[in-house]
Amino acid sequence: MAVNWQKEIQPLIKKYKGKKHPLDYNNAYELMVMVVLSAQDSDRNINKIAPELFAAFPDMKALSKADADSLYPFVSKVRNFRNKVKWLLEIATTVKQDKNIPTTLEELTALPGIGRKSANVIMRELGLPAEGIIVDLHVVRVAPRLGLATGTDPKKIEKQMMEVLDQKDWGEAGMAISFLGRETCRPSNPKHAECVMNKVCAYYKELQK
Repeated sequence: MAVNWQKEIQPLIKKYKGKKHPLDYNNAYELMVMVVLSAQDSDRNINKIAPELFAAFPDMKALSKADADSLYPFVSKVRNFRNKVKWLLEIATTVKQDKNIPTTLEELTALPGIGRKSANVIMRELGLPAEGIIVDLHVVRVAPRLGLATGTDPKKIEKQMMEVLDQKDWGEAGMAISFLGRETCRPSNPKHAECVMNKVCAYYKELQK
């Protein structure tokens, strides 16, 4: 029997609605920089290096006057830091000031180092109307487990979810699934008993057979 995902995802959205992203940012500028740095790295690591980085470069204007050598000492513990520094300097040169930070998916993804996932995170955290669904590594694992999507390609998973969920829930749905993946639906030993989605989860149903 087909699952009405729009209805069944509501308890999960309700559980995590408005919960702040694990990146510990204070404003749009910090969020954007941290999202770029966090690709293929852990939020915990980025949170650790952020205070010193932002003390030295407190806004987009300061960053736009920086060069790679002045940034390296602050981000050398970040995975792929040389490329990320290059992207951040290009972003700062383009955006110039905090007030110019883009607010649409198209404008955000036009910037280097910002793909759909990063843009969706930025838009959700800034309270902007969603134009897509956050698909991070947790969503890539959890959405197919639930039966909400298939495959491992983030873009295809996002498209499948956008087809079955109302746009009004796009902003919260991806982040809620991500939090579920971080806290409950772990790669090994998922906590099925305490999962709000266990009634409709395809993975859990298989285990019951």
